Amino acid sequence: MARHQDPLPHDDDVEIVSKSQMKRDMNALQDLGEALIPLDRKHLAGLGLPESLFNALIEAKRLTANGAVARHKQYIGKLMRHVDPAPIQALLDSLAGNSDRHNAWLHQLERQRDKLLADPKATEALINDHPDLDVQQLRQLIRNALKEREQQKPPKAFRELFQLLKTLYPEPPLIDPREEK
Repeated sequence: MARHQDPLPHDDDVEIVSKSQMKRDMNALQDLGEALIPLDRKHLAGLGLPESLFNALIEAKRLTANGAVARHKQYIGKLMRHVDPAPIQALLDSLAGNSDRHNAWLHQLERQRDKLLADPKATEALINDHPDLDVQQLRQLIRNALKEREQQKPPKAFRELFQLLKTLYPEPPLIDPREEK
C-alpha cells in the first residue's frame, strides 16, 4: 500500500529564507545597532528601546579595546533582533536629514517664519492660535529680523524666530501610525 503524501495546507504561507539571507539580515541589524552607538541618551530614550539594548549602547561608548568593541557590536546586533527596526531607521534618517517627513516639517516652519516677516496679519493669527505665547518676544524677534535683513547683518533674530516656531509646532512623529502594519 503506497502512502500518498498530501501537501500541507499551509505550505503556501511558508516563505523559505536562505541561510545567506538570514546572515545579511542579521548584519543589517548589527549595522543599524552600531549606528545608534554615537547617539546621546536623549535620542536613545526617545526610541523606547528595551533596557538591555539601551544599556548595551551606553556601555559601547565606554569601550576602547578593539576586540571588546567588536564583540560588543555583535552583542548589540543580537539584541537588535528583538526590536522593530523601523522607528530606529526613521530616527537615524531624521537626524541625517534624509526623512521626508522631517524635511517637510522644517519647510513648513520656514514658510511660517517668512509669513511672519511679510504679513502683520500672520503675527496676529499666530498670537490667536497660541495664547500663552510671549507676544513681546515674538514682536521683538520679528522687528530685529527685519532690521537685520535691511542692514544686511547676520541673521541672529531670524534664526531665533525659527527656534521659537520649533517650540510652538512640535515635530511630527517619526513613523505615522497609519503606516504601521
